[in-house]
Amino acid sequence: MVDTFHNLGWVKFPYDGALAHWVAQVLPAARMAVDDPAHAQWHDCDGTWFIGVDALDNDPQGRVGGSPALSGAAIEFAHQQYGPLDLHKAQLSVIYPGYPQPRRGENKAAARYRANRDAAHVDGLKPMGPDRRRHVDEPHAWILGLPLTAASADASPMVVWEGSHKILGEAFRDALKDVPLSELATSDVTDIYQSASREVFESCPRFELPARPGEAYLLHRHSLHGVAPWGPDASAGPDGRMIAYFRPELPGGVAQWLETP
Repeated sequence: MVDTFHNLGWVKFPYDGALAHWVAQVLPAARMAVDDPAHAQWHDCDGTWFIGVDALDNDPQGRVGGSPALSGAAIEFAHQQYGPLDLHKAQLSVIYPGYPQPRRGENKAAARYRANRDAAHVDGLKPMGPDRRRHVDEPHAWILGLPLTAASADASPMVVWEGSHKILGEAFRDALKDVPLSELATSDVTDIYQSASREVFESCPRFELPARPGEAYLLHRHSLHGVAPWGPDASAGPDGRMIAYFRPELPGGVAQWLETP
């Protein structure tokens, strides 16, 4: 499993009773968060995507209300690889039939990229300013996906480009190797990111990664990943395809984010 993760940039964990129990305890709070008027801004793509950043009100151990702490093979594996990290409030990403539609303010090129390239991206590189330049804004340790609802395999699953973390990680390290520590977080990585992503599309297999409640998957922080369109025959319940994502930040900042593991 360790070799799979470091070679492919992702690993999937089979059904885990401890995780399934956590999901069952957390789901009511997740539903409330999706419907909360305070989170109205996260409903986008003409109602086909609830983005849900920091929408789940969990504590640093993953407890929500009276739920147990997050446990099971997936989180234990992440801690074994990177050490224990406190959890931020999880993203609740919910996809509904008809995804993708253009986001608010999204131009035609970006909408095509969303539809044709699964809106592929590396987490933590936010486009900023009128020129949409990118820097390492959030140096995540890893990305842990925990499905909260059942959905068919073609209901907008996670997509990852296998081995992409090696290409992108090398590109980022090369681009920032001579940058002082104090300037790493503000250095522009737009051009190298776009160039390395094109190389990934040409050379790395695209892999869809559906999962059901009680299962989980962990992505390497440098992996290029996205969300597939909702399939023509896809199905899910009234809650849509809902996944909680944990992406804790590294205490060592961008310098640690650039490291090989």
